[in-house]
Amino acid sequence: MPPAHKRDYYEILGVNRGAGEDELKKAYRRLAIQFHPDRNPGNKESEERFKELNEAYQVLSDPERRAQYDRFGHAAFQGPQGPGGFGGFDFSQGFEEVFSDIFGDFFGTGRGRSRSRTRRGDDLRYDLEIEFEEAARGIEKVVKFQRLTQCEACNGTRARGGSSGARQCPNCRGSGQVRTQQGFFSISTTCGQCRGEGMIISDPCPKCQGQGRIRKHESLAVKIPPGVDNGSRLKLRGEGEAGYGGGPQGDLYVVIHVKEHPMFVRQDNDVIIEAPISFPQAAVGTEIDVPTLEGKVKLKIPPATQSGKILRLKGKGIVDLHGYGRGDQLIKVIVETPRSLTPRQRELLEEFAQLDGKAVNHPLSKGFVDKLKEMFG
Repeated sequence: MPPAHKRDYYEILGVNRGAGEDELKKAYRRLAIQFHPDRNPGNKESEERFKELNEAYQVLSDPERRAQYDRFGHAAFQGPQGPGGFGGFDFSQGFEEVFSDIFGDFFGTGRGRSRSRTRRGDDLRYDLEIEFEEAARGIEKVVKFQRLTQCEACNGTRARGGSSGARQCPNCRGSGQVRTQQGFFSISTTCGQCRGEGMIISDPCPKCQGQGRIRKHESLAVKIPPGVDNGSRLKLRGEGEAGYGGGPQGDLYVVIHVKEHPMFVRQDNDVIIEAPISFPQAAVGTEIDVPTLEGKVKLKIPPATQSGKILRLKGKGIVDLHGYGRGDQLIKVIVETPRSLTPRQRELLEEFAQLDGKAVNHPLSKGFVDKLKEMFG
């Protein structure tokens, strides 16, 4: 369990749980300026707040870690796997890196770093609509999308084959940043000559125009596991866009959207349907056919079944996505009143009504009448 004093990450950044990436970044920027150690030298409280901010931002700015935190809270990063829990993530590392990604070296601490010449590729999202039965049973689907892939002509180097390749930028000397002093602050800005890359390519690859990546149409077979639901997100590692300058490839997130079914309704891992029966069937009992995810089955309706009664078929629901068994199928019985009667049907029902006057047969009606008498005398 997380320590009792551990604060909620959303509370630390002052944002709600639906905050987007830009809102998170703005909130972090504002608070990080306020509590940065260089603006509060010797202030232990500000130092702790700054570390707390970095920890919160590193989790909430990463889609996978944020999803783990939203589901499990701080427990997602506790336990025998050490710091970082599920993802092996160490909050004691990377504070400067996160801060520098947003501000550059705004505070001029003397710990400046060169802009990396390699960057991880962007993650991609693909929204996939599937049928109700496909979500329940699992299926393999082929998705088609576009992504940036490494240029085959230059192998991502961005330089024409056979050329001298990249050389160090003379303006920033390979740092990608140009530093100027303005009073208290030492401000770093992106080098305008190399655009922050630290290197200059004099003879760029003609196929990718010196970008190192080209956009291509892709087809990918995706296995949808049984039990997915609306909003389920499948992560395909390394299937996003190619990294920049030889950096690692991003991931592809397939977001599932399940179509509504004309009969089945999902409730957690249970499947619910409504089954209409006639009054005689409800009164004397019967056997009816009902659909399930595995086909048609016989269902016994016991005598004296009331409208709205729930009958259960064990193990006929949906497989739990995480392997915790399987749900049931629930059948809600609806006793249907006929809209029109033949003369003979009416005669028989009127005769039945005269014979069926005993309160023992209608406990609900008797209870209703008794309550009316109590209320109005």
